[in-house]
Amino acid sequence: MSSTVARLFRIVTPVIVLGVSGLCAYILILNKPAVQTELPTFVPPVIRVHTVTLQDVELLVRSQGTVKPRTESQLVPEISGRVISVASSFASGGFFEEGDVLLKIDPYDYEQAIISDRARLAEAKLHLAREEAEAELAHEEWEELGRGAPRALTLHEPQLEDAKAAVAAALANLDRAKRNLDRAELRAPYAGRVLQKNVDIGQFISLGTPVATIYAVDYAEIRLPLPDEELAYLDLPLSYRGGQEQSGPPVTLLAQFAGRTHQWQGLIVRTEGEIDAVSRMVHVVAQVKDPYALGTDPNRPPLAAGMYVEATIIGRIVRGVAVLPRAALSGSSQVLIVDEESRLRFKNIELLRTTVDTIVVRAGLETGDMVSVSPLEAVTDGMKVQVLSRTANFEEEP
Repeated sequence: MSSTVARLFRIVTPVIVLGVSGLCAYILILNKPAVQTELPTFVPPVIRVHTVTLQDVELLVRSQGTVKPRTESQLVPEISGRVISVASSFASGGFFEEGDVLLKIDPYDYEQAIISDRARLAEAKLHLAREEAEAELAHEEWEELGRGAPRALTLHEPQLEDAKAAVAAALANLDRAKRNLDRAELRAPYAGRVLQKNVDIGQFISLGTPVATIYAVDYAEIRLPLPDEELAYLDLPLSYRGGQEQSGPPVTLLAQFAGRTHQWQGLIVRTEGEIDAVSRMVHVVAQVKDPYALGTDPNRPPLAAGMYVEATIIGRIVRGVAVLPRAALSGSSQVLIVDEESRLRFKNIELLRTTVDTIVVRAGLETGDMVSVSPLEAVTDGMKVQVLSRTANFEEEP
């Protein structure tokens, strides 16, 4: 009997548990709270805006280059000989003035040549005097004894011409010997500086052998590459055949030296004769006067050859344009304007210039327009926004 009860209990117990569980679940379902539906709230994004001010802007074009002397020459002797002295300034980096004697060649042979040529000149003059006397005597004799037309040889005319030619040749030789003696002193053709020295005292130098490389210090030049599209912003001096020289725009040069930034002022003086076939760049040449002079800043170094400089060229002035941060540009030719209801509106603009940091807008904006300068992932026309801050002046140069 007991086994029958136990078996029945094992069967009934799960049924009772399931029934109670179902009843509890039913009661919970009947007593569940009512679901309240809430509409999603839209939080307008917070943005920064730039307030447009139409203004006159001076465009700037930037480039870079290496300083080079305007004039560089190889110093070459016009005679041969042994170097007997050199100037103290005849050393790499030494300065000299126009006409300074840089080195002297042994003049002995050239002094002896002058003595010999003077003797030949005296001999030629003596021969000429004799021929003149002979010609005069021949004329007198022919007038007294001759008949008909005399021959030139009879009147000593060819002999006289030969004697005159000998005198002229002797004078030319003497003049050449004097010039060779003058050339024994190698003088500076202009005020400049020694770049490289090749000879020294006691060395024999030959005619036409370079003894030094020198360059002028009156002007320094910097070759500046410019992209073709940048030329529209500059008034460059263009060279035409038969035309007059034109003055170019001013340029400011900056260079780092001894941990400091130094500045020089110059001018664009010319454009080069061709466009680079590889880079399609146009090269202009900036010129700085007296680059080795001591300026107002005693700590400023000279604008030495080989120095790397960054150049800022003053360009044209454009009227009534807006200068905005580059972040304001949406797409290729649109900006986002915040209207009076704090809603974004797309607006088409006409770009004059685009740089890494700025855009210059020629048309499409008015003074007082608020342009968004904040990045937004998804933008729709008429989207509500909150303005966090405004900027009226943009410090970057266009």
